[in-house]
Amino acid sequence: MDRAPTHDAPDWLVPDALAGVVDLFGWLTPTELRRAVDELAFKRRETVEADTVAAVVDDAVDAYVLVSAPPAAIDEDTTEGGLMAKDTPRHAGTLRDGDQPLAVGPVAFPTLPEGAVDLPHILDVDPRTVTREALADAVLERLSDEAVASITADDPTRLETLADVTYDLEAWAAVDVGRVRDRIVAELDDS
Repeated sequence: MDRAPTHDAPDWLVPDALAGVVDLFGWLTPTELRRAVDELAFKRRETVEADTVAAVVDDAVDAYVLVSAPPAAIDEDTTEGGLMAKDTPRHAGTLRDGDQPLAVGPVAFPTLPEGAVDLPHILDVDPRTVTREALADAVLERLSDEAVASITADDPTRLETLADVTYDLEAWAAVDVGRVRDRIVAELDDS
């Protein structure tokens, strides 16, 4: 799957690099991920516009490199102000409205951008956990819904991509994707 950006992002800011950053923590909200990218850019004496970061995140989510994590899949350890402070007990707060946690998805090849290993210390974020089973169930549901929408829209290009994702998803987690893949392949064979 081609993961080259379709926008003007620095060469180090690609979906798999975002997956590497998210993997350091377990999960991050988009706001937290934006802060992490800002720190990495600062180390390079660069600035990256918020729209550019948002576009790369969108690309990563679209490609299943990053996936939205449902509440059942995350260890919620953020406060209303954003990142958890070092002395804040785990589960002390709630996520801000609309700040959907992101986790590493089935298509990711997480790579760490230079300087990323310092991010947990810089951002004062403890490791977080993701329950793979709950995350996989949410990804399978999204994949199924997207397959139906792509079939309805008669979008064979997206269906080809989704067919590839089914194989990655099965390798990534213990889920049966056979029915979804069979439906996608049948639709592709008919077109």
